[in-house]
Amino acid sequence: MVRVGIVGFGFMGQTHWRSYAKIADAAKVVAIADINPARAAGDTTGTWGNLGDGPAKIDFTGVFSTLDFRELLTRNDVDLIDVCVPTLSHAQIVLPAIAAGKHVMCEKPLSRNLSEATEMAQAAAKSTAFVMPAMCMRFWPQWSWLKQAIDDRRYGKVLGASFLRQATVPPGWFRDGKQSGGALVDLHIHDTDFICHLFGKPSAVSSRGYSMQTGEIDHVVTQYHYDDIPLVTADGSWAFAPPYPFKMRYTVNFDSGVTADFDLGREDSLIVHQNGKSEAIACEAIDGWTGEIRYLVDCIASNKRPSLVTADDAVMALRVIEAERRSIESGKPESV
Repeated sequence: MVRVGIVGFGFMGQTHWRSYAKIADAAKVVAIADINPARAAGDTTGTWGNLGDGPAKIDFTGVFSTLDFRELLTRNDVDLIDVCVPTLSHAQIVLPAIAAGKHVMCEKPLSRNLSEATEMAQAAAKSTAFVMPAMCMRFWPQWSWLKQAIDDRRYGKVLGASFLRQATVPPGWFRDGKQSGGALVDLHIHDTDFICHLFGKPSAVSSRGYSMQTGEIDHVVTQYHYDDIPLVTADGSWAFAPPYPFKMRYTVNFDSGVTADFDLGREDSLIVHQNGKSEAIACEAIDGWTGEIRYLVDCIASNKRPSLVTADDAVMALRVIEAERRSIESGKPESV
């Protein structure tokens, strides 16, 4: 049984809490830390969430609760520190947790800036503890299906791949681009990371974008340059007006004439079109958050270092994001 301490009990902390409950045979949340006294007591009233909200009051009976995350680092009954605080505070928790010998899951992005993320990755590499960034799309069943389909070339070579992730800007600290990095860093990084997961590091990127509310880039469209794939693009935005719904999609064209088509808002979210027919693809009924948590818990239980996503991967995603920012500023392609 892997024993977990969650640091930060806002939307993502609560999302992870529910995910641990789904794998209760393998993991148990034994401690919670949040600087907000109400949330530390399980009162989640007013918490924002883009894919649904949980109950307003959570029962923390039998769970140690504190306002100071450092208390979790000294507890012998905590194996894994799950970091769900705002991005600017990630390093302040992750680095001490690594130093304390705790395993760490850290919400994305790993850091607001590349140099701090690199410092965290270097600390992770030197530690015997496991440190895994929470890049949940790598574990979303319909997205891991795409990874497998491309790797085993079941439909041939990829000719074009497009990804879309759009929403209104979230409330609170997300609206301050100095803290969140805007949609470019906080939202669009999901697709940038997954594209690197599928195809490796691009040689260059060509991006266009604009700021809407955060003071940083809130809508970006990027073409990722690969020598062997004609067209890979991603569109990420927080620039839409309420009540515009959250949208998450991809389409991938293969040289065999097959199109893979995912749309989160559709009943049959994953469809393969070929030979004049459309086939809905059934995937495991699990979300990416539960998938990533289950994977890390299994790695800890088997003492096998995580490989599906690493701190170095999180650094690479930020490196590509920085190239996208430079491309928006210069109006030209920028090398990665």
